[in-house]
Amino acid sequence: MKILIIEDEAKAGKALKTMIEKNINSAEVLDILPSVKSALKWFEEHRLPELIFSDIQLSDGLSFEIFRNTEITCPIIFCTAYDEYAIEAFNTNGIDYLLKPIDEDKLSLSIDKYAKLKSYFEGEEAKQKEALIKVEEQISYPGKSTILVYFQDKIIPIKVADVLFFYAKAGIIKVYTSAGKMYHINKTLDELSSELSSYQFFKASRQFIINRECIHSVEQYFGRRLYVKVNIETPEKILISKVSTSMFLNWLSS
Repeated sequence: MKILIIEDEAKAGKALKTMIEKNINSAEVLDILPSVKSALKWFEEHRLPELIFSDIQLSDGLSFEIFRNTEITCPIIFCTAYDEYAIEAFNTNGIDYLLKPIDEDKLSLSIDKYAKLKSYFEGEEAKQKEALIKVEEQISYPGKSTILVYFQDKIIPIKVADVLFFYAKAGIIKVYTSAGKMYHINKTLDELSSELSSYQFFKASRQFIINRECIHSVEQYFGRRLYVKVNIETPEKILISKVSTSMFLNWLSS
């Protein structure tokens, strides 16, 4: 883990480096910078570290000047003898605030906090990437242009583009069209999902596959779900589960 220390007292900087290396096996302290000026110059010439430990009152000003004048996206653990800067610290990528003299147990807790936050956000990023990959894979398949539906004793070919949504209830699959008609189809929703254009259609739930062209609006719903309203009345509400929300929004915006 690449770490940068900003500390104007040489002895305190070395002591902090020792504690960090003791608590993080993979720690690589890139530098110990003593001033606002030296830190600004360092950030101009180097890539960002993974974590910054920073004092606040430096020899030539407050370290907040560094973070106001440089785009810092990595987390910062502030180490200072003063507690009056806590609010501003947490407004500047700060994830923790340690008072000097630094207690090693509290330092260890701060490092654990960083590790948990890092793990969480990496997990969220992985989920987003996975959702985008699935949407891209789906978009690449053009899907069928015509399907066969049943009406009374007839088998009728209809254009997939005219289908607003498919609805499943008690094992029966119904097809609702833009002409206001309803037909039956002898396929499951899973079978239809594999045959339809995944750019045009989305399996919203175990009851619905919807055409993007029929979506009127999307609203927040209980339990962090989404309520999809379409251009015609539906047999029941079309609800996107919390788990599928990200994938649905990526699909809708693609």
